[in-house]
Amino acid sequence: MLPTGRRADIVVAGGIVRHVGAPVRADETIDCSRLTCLPGAVDMHVHMRGGVQAEKEDWRTGTMSAVAGGVTVVVDQPNTVPPITTPGLLRARVREAEEQAICGFAVNAGVLPDADLAGMRDAGAMAFGETFAAPSSYGEGLDAETLKELFARIHALGGLATVHAEEVIGPAPATLAEHDSARSGVGEARAVQAVSALAPAGIRLHFCHLSTAASVGAARGTVEATPHHLFLSHGMFDLDDTRARVNPPLRDEGTRRDLWSCWDTIDVVASDHAPHTVPEKAVPFEIAPSGIPGVETMVPLLMAAVRKKRITLASVIEKTSWRPAAILGIPRTGFEPGDRADFALYPDEITRIDASSLHAKCGWSPFEGLDAVFPEVVIVGGARAYACGDYLEAHPAWYPGQGYLSPKNK
Repeated sequence: MLPTGRRADIVVAGGIVRHVGAPVRADETIDCSRLTCLPGAVDMHVHMRGGVQAEKEDWRTGTMSAVAGGVTVVVDQPNTVPPITTPGLLRARVREAEEQAICGFAVNAGVLPDADLAGMRDAGAMAFGETFAAPSSYGEGLDAETLKELFARIHALGGLATVHAEEVIGPAPATLAEHDSARSGVGEARAVQAVSALAPAGIRLHFCHLSTAASVGAARGTVEATPHHLFLSHGMFDLDDTRARVNPPLRDEGTRRDLWSCWDTIDVVASDHAPHTVPEKAVPFEIAPSGIPGVETMVPLLMAAVRKKRITLASVIEKTSWRPAAILGIPRTGFEPGDRADFALYPDEITRIDASSLHAKCGWSPFEGLDAVFPEVVIVGGARAYACGDYLEAHPAWYPGQGYLSPKNK
């Protein structure tokens, strides 16, 4: 069943959709009669860790988690250790992904004053950032003048600037409510407004993980929201529960509900998958790292909302697959000949999230017990990558940015 309600066969070969309609002969047939077929999701905001942070996550476990959640392309952020600021570091990150990933991927370039932005664009960076207008885990906050200069450089390169916008005040918070106050929703909206004002006219600008309706309204360019800001509020947790600590913070229940009122104007839903280990989180709140896992549960949470008729299936496809692909310039997956053949096949039944059955290396989830619909089968590059809990075939395709200069084109 296609999202339109039409029933048809999808014929793929060479990783591309060849025909949608009546049955034809095929080497392999997958029975989808009980399932709804969605285009594979593009999660344009993940932190796959790896390297010296491999205890938290690596490209293999992170992309296994993605595929099990119906995500077939992930875009890795550059605030790694060390941060990605040179063409050599970017190429090394791509090689690491090519060796371990099981689905499509792209890598962003770090935005710092000494970063070789042009070199990283030529080396295949998908976008620039997330660019930190406030400090966060492994990310250095930049002042307004520095941001303005860096935006001008990105704009001159024709690049996409992705921004983490917050205001940070006061001492280290000791509770989730204090964390919400220290990085307030009002401050976030002010930061979004300020960044929008200082960015040059015509720049391709994208705001990451906006957590309030006011922030969405203040943004120029495209905006992204996360499942944790849509589905979680800090009142759902004990006040000192570090597992719910994330930047921007979880908000109160009223603010969370207000964010849903912006559903039609939110361009992209992305996970901001940023895992930390249980021991790293099991410290006093004041010193606990911010960040939560979420790439595997992103689309399943939204699909449960579809089954409950809270949102439309078409809007989920637009925000998780087609719009992010268009923003990034990635070939779209869909139901027309020539489209990329990445699909996820979802049953009707709603289940509950059980962290013990997820695939992220950290082994926990803040969404424990929430309703979700997980895919039974996932197709990557025209082949079954995942079926009923089993991984079958890896397709680690790299998607370079539009400025990529391959050696043969130099």
